[in-house]
Amino acid sequence: MSSTTRDTAAVAATGSTRVPLRLPTASSTFIVGIAGYLGVNLSPYMIIAVQEGLGADVLTASWLVTGALLLTALTGLAVAPLCAGRSRRTVARAGLLLAVAGFGLAALVPVLLLPGLLVGGVGAGGAVAASGAAIAAFRNPDRVAGFYGLANRGIITVVLAVVPMIGLAPIDVFGSMAVFSLVALVLVMWLPGAPAAPVHAEAAVRQESSAATRRSAVKPSRTVTIAGFTLLVVFALWAASEDSLWAMVGVMGADQAGLTPEGLGFALSGATAGGLLASIGLMIVGDRLGRGIPLIVLLVIGGILKIVQGTISDPTLFVVVFIVWNTVYALVFAFFISTSAALDVDGRWSGPLLATYLVGSALTPVIGANLVAALGYQGFTITLAIASFALAVPAGIVGLLSRRLERQAAEVAA
Repeated sequence: MSSTTRDTAAVAATGSTRVPLRLPTASSTFIVGIAGYLGVNLSPYMIIAVQEGLGADVLTASWLVTGALLLTALTGLAVAPLCAGRSRRTVARAGLLLAVAGFGLAALVPVLLLPGLLVGGVGAGGAVAASGAAIAAFRNPDRVAGFYGLANRGIITVVLAVVPMIGLAPIDVFGSMAVFSLVALVLVMWLPGAPAAPVHAEAAVRQESSAATRRSAVKPSRTVTIAGFTLLVVFALWAASEDSLWAMVGVMGADQAGLTPEGLGFALSGATAGGLLASIGLMIVGDRLGRGIPLIVLLVIGGILKIVQGTISDPTLFVVVFIVWNTVYALVFAFFISTSAALDVDGRWSGPLLATYLVGSALTPVIGANLVAALGYQGFTITLAIASFALAVPAGIVGLLSRRLERQAAEVAA
């Protein structure tokens, strides 16, 4: 019996039900996802807005914003299974309605700032899960991940620049988030849905006449399930590792390399530019390089760059290495997205993936600060590097599996 026949249960729906990337569906998928992640990107501004609105200190405001982000993550994980079925657009609409209402209340009604912030965080979770699941609906997940990264970083760069010009009061920050969520809500009608009649393992097996085929079709489904859960765990741990360095770069740069605030601003801007270039590169290359080997190589390179980052005392070199590291980070992030999307056309794994990232990254300022206090900067970066090296192996294995399933799906479709 051929390997294609044995894997029919896992891949039969993949080749024929993915749709091409078109402007309406792409715009909806990307904008809804950006709306869900807006709190992550605007968290520094949100902390300032909470301080002003509630008269809270920095620590209290930081924990409140962290709580909202954790609600986004947990909600996204909870509703992700619904987004793998016919309820995807319903989940997106409900989540964005809550985001508009919650952030709108936080912006306009001072006494309801805290509950509004938390409600908005819950609503954003629905948008994150729905958008993540929708990414799996498109053909060539690698190229789609590149487009998503380009749209995400491009739009967020504009938003990060514009919001401070308007102001950082609650009405400015949370009002902007409510308006953006409203725009995303309008675009939900074009969000690609799950396949209307997905081919499940049982249906595929019934097409075969032998009992041996029925027994062999069970294993690939279990393999994909294990691979999917493995990918989510690896992604969460990787997010915690990467964002710990991001959170500590300002303090580390100032103490270790004498980095000025202006230098930090240049480093962050350069990191965004590096991410844009990485996204454009992946859009051009698409799936020609596969996923497993690129994931392993990039995670190892990222770990080496972390070690180097912890040894640099020259501010210019510190900025250069940081930008290169963030470019590698953007590529790894995109490959994780494409791998999760390729595992299942319904978005069963890409749906919870983006929410999983928030679980890993929400507490990274606290994690990073404690690691630095215990190990020093060099020990901190070496620890993060070891995490990258260890995660490279399971990430690469799942990447190879997703590519193999994709090729088999093309054979089945043919």
